[in-house]
Amino acid sequence: EFDPLIMSVGVFRTGRAPRFMAKESLFRTPVVGWVLRSTGMVPVARAGGAAGAKQTMSAARTLADNGRGVIVYPEGTLTREPDLWPMRGKSGAVRLAIAAQAPLIPVAHWGAQEIMPRYGKFRITALRRPVTLRYGDPVDLSDFFGREQDATALNEATDRVMAAIAALLSDLRGEPAPATR
Repeated sequence: EFDPLIMSVGVFRTGRAPRFMAKESLFRTPVVGWVLRSTGMVPVARAGGAAGAKQTMSAARTLADNGRGVIVYPEGTLTREPDLWPMRGKSGAVRLAIAAQAPLIPVAHWGAQEIMPRYGKFRITALRRPVTLRYGDPVDLSDFFGREQDATALNEATDRVMAAIAALLSDLRGEPAPATR
């Protein structure tokens, strides 16, 4: 999809090297896999249970601990929401931020769907369409520090992050976000 390219350019323009968590199967794709490995991306093992999740979190935490940001799409997939609003998030991003006591900066972007619609085909004629990124203030998760194993805390922290992303997207779109995800 086109979203990672948009985020890469946006993060690069802030003076940081973009580092993504990406599904592990992409690392086995001939050219894409080489690019992902050589640029320091973090493979996410969707299969493999607890051992795979532990390895993924360890690699991401190493980046965070060394002052390198990690880009995580908290939904873990393309949105299936018909109007392209954020869905419920998964806990990986907040789990990492809480464990590393690192800031979690919400980001929303709007316009990439005109270049490459969700589950659609790339439209070269749409390349001149504007895409806007909006960075929010870091989400305060300090009240969750030390609680990365508490499911209730992780759900509440994830909801807080997704609300921040929805608010940024609402501002970009100029319309209110849905009350529920």
